[in-house]
Amino acid sequence: MSGFLGELQRRNVHRAALFYAGAAWLLVQIATQVFPFFDIPNATVRIVVIAVVVGFPFAMLFSWFYEWTPQGIKLESEIDRSESVTRQTGKTMDRWIIAVLALAVVLLVANTVVGGKRASGDIDRSVAVLPLINESGDPANEYFSDGLSEELITALAQIGDLKVIGRSSSFRFKGGAEGSRVIGEKLGVATLLEGTVRKQGDRVRIVAELINAADGRALWSRSYDRELKDIFAVQSEIASAVAVALKSALFATAPKPVVPEIKVDAHNAYLQARFYWQRFSEKDLVKAIQYYDEAIRLEPAYAQAYAERAETAISVADLIADSGRKAGIYADALRDARKAVELAPELAEAHAALGWALFLGNWQFSEGLAELERSAQLSSSNATAHKLLGRVLMYMGRFPDAEAAARRAVEIDPLMATAHLALARVLFTMERLDEADAEARKAAELQPGSTSSHRWQVFVAVLRGDGETALREAQLEPNEGFRLCSLALAQAVRGDRAASDAALAQLIAMGEQSLAYQIAEVHAWRGDKDAAFEWLQRAYDSHDGGILSLPSDPLLKGLRSDPRYAELLAKLGLPDPGQ
Repeated sequence: MSGFLGELQRRNVHRAALFYAGAAWLLVQIATQVFPFFDIPNATVRIVVIAVVVGFPFAMLFSWFYEWTPQGIKLESEIDRSESVTRQTGKTMDRWIIAVLALAVVLLVANTVVGGKRASGDIDRSVAVLPLINESGDPANEYFSDGLSEELITALAQIGDLKVIGRSSSFRFKGGAEGSRVIGEKLGVATLLEGTVRKQGDRVRIVAELINAADGRALWSRSYDRELKDIFAVQSEIASAVAVALKSALFATAPKPVVPEIKVDAHNAYLQARFYWQRFSEKDLVKAIQYYDEAIRLEPAYAQAYAERAETAISVADLIADSGRKAGIYADALRDARKAVELAPELAEAHAALGWALFLGNWQFSEGLAELERSAQLSSSNATAHKLLGRVLMYMGRFPDAEAAARRAVEIDPLMATAHLALARVLFTMERLDEADAEARKAAELQPGSTSSHRWQVFVAVLRGDGETALREAQLEPNEGFRLCSLALAQAVRGDRAASDAALAQLIAMGEQSLAYQIAEVHAWRGDKDAAFEWLQRAYDSHDGGILSLPSDPLLKGLRSDPRYAELLAKLGLPDPGQ
């Protein structure tokens, strides 16, 4: 053995091993830190790592049979050992080893310094949950993988001061090919949680991985093979493990997410309800309510299902014209929201549902505002709660607070079109037209075919007196009712009274029962005060949600000096921001 070790030393194999190890480590570090900036897939980095590991024994065999001499590489058997070749070769290799190790140390120090700076910033306490990939082989199970992704977002949002990106923004990258660095930059986060779900029978396999968005390096990964009845425990376990992996002192004392005790069938029905709710057409909202009904039938104490059934019902009520049916739906929603708060007093979604039902459904403004403020306190990472809070604060005339809440919703869910629309509405109300227009255009870019995606651009152009822009944007508005309202306003600004009258007549014909407030807006802007107040009264009598904009709508400012305006405002019970 001593002879073999001596031969290894004589042939400089030990130096070759040291040089190879240093060069390989340097190569791997360069691959992991540089490749992501050129959007080179993570698979390439793994290939590099495998290659350097596999190459080690071959490099050692090469160094056994060949020698590096001043005259080049020669077979060891061809070298005359009477010369000082071995010593010269050793010195040359030592210099190369020192050079490689020096570069490795420089890279290590640089990475440590940059990593330390990154760790000291808020960005390191941020994560986006990308949609888990459905690997069950059955597209019908898509609702399950999507639902788990949403629930992981909710679970992580309960942890300390962790910034968690909302569902709307995270799900924009579903099935996309963007690299981790691009996603991180677009969402403003340092880490991404991704993975797969395989649901078969009563068992589920979840593979989760937390990665550094900047370079694609895995910070933590784990797989879970469990029965469906343990799904809530798995979600809690993943959320806690991610918190530890982020290595922030903020999470040392953070409470673990609560693990609810929900029947598997009830949870499955709830996930299906969420799947249809996200589609947001009237037909799909009704389908969602049916699944919420099933979830609550199977699990009568399912607070989350009660809260979301209430929110869904309010959305349905907002889409229908029958005032009697609308009142019944609002009453059911309020009952569900109260039940949710009773079952889970610390559930943010329950207070958000109750606040919105009280404010929009019952016109109990102070009580509704208090519940929405409570919801925002309970979950600082709930974009919907902050969006609704901003809207309610706007109705109450508290414009700076409304703007702050709306901006918080955009910060939490930066690619959520409705959050940008909510901010555009607040800014328009404050008549900060350039900012309102920019937010409205961002929303239209994110979701071109959605209701109101061009309405606020029209309103901004109307206030500016720019009839051509107003007309162009009005023609792009997807919602028929809002499009006719916008066209009537745009043509009035252009001075084409006949075209404005035609659009208004169509608006009245289709929206007499459901668009009374929009009809009043057109009359008010055109200076038809008597007609405007007639339609505002109809909006009040039919419990039209649009009437809540009465105190703050710039399109109605021509009515504010009329005594009938103050009378209607007093009857409505909202404060006059002008006093």
